[in-house]
Amino acid sequence: MNILLIGSGGREHALAYALSKSPLCTRLFTAPGNPGTAQHGENRPDLPIADHAAVRAFCERNGVGLVVVGPEAPLVAGLVDDLTAAGLRTFGPTRAAAQLEGSKGFTKDLCAEYGIPTAAFARFQALEPALAYLRETGAPIVVKADGLAAGKGVTVAETVDQAEAAIRALFAEPGAQIVIEECMTGEEASFFALCDGTRAIPIGTAQDHKRVFDGDRGPNTGGMGAYSPATIVTPAIERIVMDRIIAPTLQGMRARGMPFTGILYAGLMLTEDGPKLIEYNTRFGDPEAQVLMPRLASDLVPALLSACDGDLSGVILEFDERRAALTVVMAAAGYPGTVVRGSTIRGVAEAEASDAVFVFQAGTRAEGGRLLADGGRVLAVTALGDSVMEAQARAYAAVARIDWPEGFCRRDIGRRAVAREVAGGGI
Repeated sequence: MNILLIGSGGREHALAYALSKSPLCTRLFTAPGNPGTAQHGENRPDLPIADHAAVRAFCERNGVGLVVVGPEAPLVAGLVDDLTAAGLRTFGPTRAAAQLEGSKGFTKDLCAEYGIPTAAFARFQALEPALAYLRETGAPIVVKADGLAAGKGVTVAETVDQAEAAIRALFAEPGAQIVIEECMTGEEASFFALCDGTRAIPIGTAQDHKRVFDGDRGPNTGGMGAYSPATIVTPAIERIVMDRIIAPTLQGMRARGMPFTGILYAGLMLTEDGPKLIEYNTRFGDPEAQVLMPRLASDLVPALLSACDGDLSGVILEFDERRAALTVVMAAAGYPGTVVRGSTIRGVAEAEASDAVFVFQAGTRAEGGRLLADGGRVLAVTALGDSVMEAQARAYAAVARIDWPEGFCRRDIGRRAVAREVAGGGI
């Protein structure tokens, strides 16, 4: 079977690694791809993924039997709708179902209607009512852009002045809509479920590190590192999440005539009152995919095909439960603000010398035999280990082998899990 993977980030490199291992995969195309995905198949930077007719024609011309959409923007733009209408098996939610990620307000309204535990919230389409609400509620408080914002449209404001600045900045954009919600306390975790429109099966957990600097300081980013599994998500918590968050979400989407097929990625806050939904993503996470895919012990392709066909009955995705994975994101100086592109990266092959280490590429480009930085988040240095502590040590040892003076990373990825292991929790 020929497979087309849509995207160019670290998530897509991790998915290319997993898809290319399948005995069902004859040929893997990635559009546009990056130097990392090229190691597992053929990049097609000439294929304009925003041109759905061009993507459809490419699939028909090349006998593509499965399309896997990695990033959120093509999902929200309706790529799955157009390809499915042409008879192409396409993994991911429709445009309508992708509103779970594309609109924070849509998801919040769904939560309110179906009793899904989440933070108290209010939606606004104008500046002054939002400011009035802020002055009434006070801080700490969370301010979110309603739409897609590449993981950076969220401000956790400690003071009213910080929140007001965030609100004003968001409403400086024409047509802006925002959500203001209570600031929940607890530990965050990422929970993934594979869905076929009716059923959902849990397929793993991770814990992301959103803030740019050590100790969870600085602005939010798309993610500076992650580890899997998130051992704080116990089997009992998993059952609660499936019963009280995932299941009613699928029920609500069916009732709206927009059944959800694809990956439902629930960002959770584990509060004293139990797990609550922070927000949904409607695809594999980034950098979460970079710790899920190395632990995957099953063939990914049949499971994705079953989801496309609307029947996950009997599907089991097994993960290596003996080993943990941890990834450290190396970002270009200045991230998540303005970054300088074009610096040379050396030592990736040396970092990957161990079979337990993977360097997934994101913002990179190849030029004249050199690997160059070409984005904000550039590399995801991932390692497996018999514990999070061991995976962490291997990942940072691999980071040390990469020669890239213009890059930086957090030095505390996985610190909570390691602390639990030291205290006797294990993985």
